[in-house]
Amino acid sequence: MAATTWNIDPTHSEVKFKVKHLVISTVTGSFNTFAGNIEAEGDGTSFENAKASFTADTDSIFTNNADRDAHLKSDDFFNTEAFPKLSFESTKFEHTGDGEYKVTGNMTIRDITKEIVLDAVHGGTVGDPYGNTKAGFEISGTINRKEFGLKWSAITEAGSVVVGDKVKLELNVQFVKG
Repeated sequence: MAATTWNIDPTHSEVKFKVKHLVISTVTGSFNTFAGNIEAEGDGTSFENAKASFTADTDSIFTNNADRDAHLKSDDFFNTEAFPKLSFESTKFEHTGDGEYKVTGNMTIRDITKEIVLDAVHGGTVGDPYGNTKAGFEISGTINRKEFGLKWSAITEAGSVVVGDKVKLELNVQFVKG
């Protein structure tokens, strides 16, 4: 059976992350350059057993602070010069409820690949005014940054951790049927 390809529409999508800072607040960041697709079986109306892939340019990281962004691009974190992309390839796309999916796959950051599980909520599929068919997803999950070689750490004089280990992933993505 033929597959239907859905490509991320970057102008109607966002890829964000959140991490604790000093244990008392949260810093939000994003990747501004990314791409991905879903290959769904048949006519693409069901995403059960689909295959998803995603990449983001690590140099496109943005946290609204130039100094912090430069530090995140350094070898303490992403080392964007040596590792210009992070990626995700699904191994399982499982329907778990009304519009809800568990997406299991391999995340690669730097040169480290680990299996992660993401929650995906399909917001619906509609036609736009230009004749395109679009599907929207909200995708979330949590990773431990240190498991991916994002190793930098510091402790304040009072003993607080400067950057938390857990990173929340939040993707709001719109796909265009190919």
